[in-house]
Amino acid sequence: MRLVLLGLLLIFLSGMTYQIRNHPQIRYNKLLDRIQHPFDTRLRYRIAEVDSRFGLTEHELKQISQQATDIWKDGTGQDYFVYDPQARLSIHLIYDQRQNDSVQRRQQLGHIQQSQQLWSNKNQQLKQFKDELDRNNAELETKKNQLDSQLNQYNQHIAIINQNGGIPAAQREQMTQQQSQLQQQIFVLQQEINIYNQKIQQLNLQVDELNQLNQQIDSSVQSFNQRFQPRLFDKGSFNGQQINIYEFESQDDLRLTLAHEFGHALGLKHNQDPQALMYPLMKEQDLQNFRLSTADIALLQAR
Repeated sequence: MRLVLLGLLLIFLSGMTYQIRNHPQIRYNKLLDRIQHPFDTRLRYRIAEVDSRFGLTEHELKQISQQATDIWKDGTGQDYFVYDPQARLSIHLIYDQRQNDSVQRRQQLGHIQQSQQLWSNKNQQLKQFKDELDRNNAELETKKNQLDSQLNQYNQHIAIINQNGGIPAAQREQMTQQQSQLQQQIFVLQQEINIYNQKIQQLNLQVDELNQLNQQIDSSVQSFNQRFQPRLFDKGSFNGQQINIYEFESQDDLRLTLAHEFGHALGLKHNQDPQALMYPLMKEQDLQNFRLSTADIALLQAR
């Protein structure tokens, strides 16, 4: 009897070893789960800890985690994970200095982007104002040339009249009116020139303001680069019992970070494709419409 039980135990252990070798993720399930569900090769996981400072509820994290597992299901046609409130593998969102730095980095970057947009808008308005002044200047130059021509003709006419002994009585009123009209034209032109000069002063003030804003942006960018220098750190980690997430910039970023750590739970290491899920950095991946890359699937097939 003992030999029969021992034989059955050996067969059972052999089967368990075979399962783990072909489906390494199940090693992270509880032994009882593996016994009760001998043909279920899915990795069971649960939500354990969600720091409120992340601004996510446990229910929201559960949805995002299921979206993360769907990345593997959609990319392979196979279901590798199942949510189980009693699972051994747990997910923890742990708020530390990394997330705090990330929040401040996004806030400062947002301020810089707003300032850059403000600079761009002001620069566009300044360009339009300058174009308007260029047109005004061309119009004033035309009016000035026309008035100079009229003044020259008037002065030549007066010179001829003076050579001939003065203005005849019949032409005095006409010449007086012409002189008055020319003086009025000179006055109007001078007023327009004064307004133009005032606009030039406004333009110079706006240029100074734009330059000051540009200097402020440059200073902000330098301060940003000094404070948030590029550095490598793990946004998440997997240790066989827990998936710990320390930092993410958006829910899409969190979804891919979780999917990446689930990949490690499947027994996968990193690859060298910067657009792949299993690349060590989340940088060039399409966060909104991500699909497993050929490199990711190759890792899965080669494990």
